[in-house]
Amino acid sequence: MIVNSETTLGFGHFIAQADAVGKTLLVVLLLMSALSWYLILMKGITAYLRKRRSEAFLNFFWNASSLEQVQNEIATHGVRDPFSHLTAHAMHAQAHHAKYGAAKLEEAGSAQDFLTRTMKKVLDEENTRLENGLTVLATIGSTAPFVGLFGTVWGVYHALVAIGMSGAGTLDKVAGPVGEALIMTGLGLAVAIPAVMGYNWLTRSNRVLAAKLDSFAFDLFAFLSTGQALGGGAKAENVRSLKPAAKA
Repeated sequence: MIVNSETTLGFGHFIAQADAVGKTLLVVLLLMSALSWYLILMKGITAYLRKRRSEAFLNFFWNASSLEQVQNEIATHGVRDPFSHLTAHAMHAQAHHAKYGAAKLEEAGSAQDFLTRTMKKVLDEENTRLENGLTVLATIGSTAPFVGLFGTVWGVYHALVAIGMSGAGTLDKVAGPVGEALIMTGLGLAVAIPAVMGYNWLTRSNRVLAAKLDSFAFDLFAFLSTGQALGGGAKAENVRSLKPAAKA
């Protein structure tokens, strides 16, 4: 009989005796946990693939013999990372302005002005893509403890009501509500901690990539503008004197 009593007061018992508010909070926490883990895993895999492809493209770019070779590489394999995306748009902008000039208002100014606007637009697009989903993680990490805390307060409230109705604070009257309160507290922390850790990890990874992309954009702009690559850019030890692409 003692074993039966112990098994009765388990997690299933606390869930079964929870009211609509408690069950709703439990479902909300489970959904928040599933969403946060989905974002962490998907963005983590994407960040890993992005890093490998970026390193491969940068190694190829700085060891290419000409811009035509870079153009052929991008045309053959497509744009698969932020660095090739920036390079493709920058080279297209330079060739377009050299061929058509300032035919429209968005192309007004010198070739360097048009190139600067194009590269800035691409950088903004990449930063937006990197930050996609992070707001959800931050929201889950900051609100999940409070959702669990609400469940805790609700469980304590039921415990106090049970004590008031019975007139005695016996264990059988408060065990269920207090157990529900503790479960909600634990679930709130279990949801929030991975979300916060994943957010911090992804934010740092994105910040490092954005800094490298900004540095590469500076070198790329200087090279396309002057035909000379800078010595301080990424893979600088492998930089060769590239020939500018022929104007279309």
